[in-house]
Amino acid sequence: MPKKAPSKPASTAKQLPAAALELIAHRFRALSEPVRLKLLSALMQGEKNVTQLVEAAGTGQANVSKHLAILKQAGMIATKREGLSTLCSISDPAIFQLCEIMCAKLKDEHAQRSKHLEGL
Repeated sequence: MPKKAPSKPASTAKQLPAAALELIAHRFRALSEPVRLKLLSALMQGEKNVTQLVEAAGTGQANVSKHLAILKQAGMIATKREGLSTLCSISDPAIFQLCEIMCAKLKDEHAQRSKHLEGL
């Protein structure tokens, strides 16, 4: 039997304005690309320069720069120049929370699937 979605109190179940929904969608679009998730994962370990991020992402510098610009535009990372290098860091602490929530959810789903397969 499928699980029922938890019900929300009536006070939090209000309609969001279209502008707010567009901002939320913009944020989720920024998270929808595996290369950007690799970059965020690397940055969750601490500030990195673009060269380090190119290595972490396993792709070219131009591609990494493009993805960093999208993350910066979405307000998720900050950049600063230090000499000839550009240093990047997580600017929105909510990124850590989102990753923790998603990883916990995936771990739970994996455990549930494993339980179902044990009986085979």
